[in-house]
Amino acid sequence: MAKITVDGKTIEAVEGKSLLQTCLENDIYIPNLCFLKDMEEPTGACRLCLVEIEGRDKMVPSCKTKVAEGMVVRTDGPKVREAQTVIFKLLFSSHNMTCKNCLSKAHCELQKIGKTLGLRLKKSMSANGEADADTNMRHPCFDLNTSKCILCRKCIYVCAQKHGKPMLSIVRGGRNGNSTAGIACEYPPRVDCYQCRACVDVCPVNAIALPTLVSGA
Repeated sequence: MAKITVDGKTIEAVEGKSLLQTCLENDIYIPNLCFLKDMEEPTGACRLCLVEIEGRDKMVPSCKTKVAEGMVVRTDGPKVREAQTVIFKLLFSSHNMTCKNCLSKAHCELQKIGKTLGLRLKKSMSANGEADADTNMRHPCFDLNTSKCILCRKCIYVCAQKHGKPMLSIVRGGRNGNSTAGIACEYPPRVDCYQCRACVDVCPVNAIALPTLVSGA
């Protein structure tokens, strides 16, 4: 075990364990979107979990930083919050803000992070505005909405864990000259896709959701 200090609080932690996971397990919230507890090699894709560590010149992503004896960490300093705010606004700018009808609104990670950073989420912050029909892709097993996707890659990870390889992938480019980025699924789907909801369950922003019924279909 190692003793570290986080925001003035002394914590006993497992040396070599993810600093982000250690903080979360000790009720110290650090904004994050791409981290999963069992992920051996975190992607660090969202960059929101930045922290300051005494003796280091630059802020580091806590998901990819290992606990070490005597580490002194600051998770909520002015520099950290400023950097997180800039990164969050960039992520949010590509997210379709349709909170009113979103299934994730009661447990939305974006809203939780916005509250932590003291930001009131507005449509003017999102370049996507209202839903664009071109970004909605129907699939026999679920619906994909690339205008909501924040590229956290959680769905790709859990898919690979359950099936040996991911049947989802990052795609870039869109229709009508519109640039989009999001998740695409192997098509036609494998049989086990119909019984698996791992990607739906892990998505923090409802970009992957159970199929909706189409009127008149």
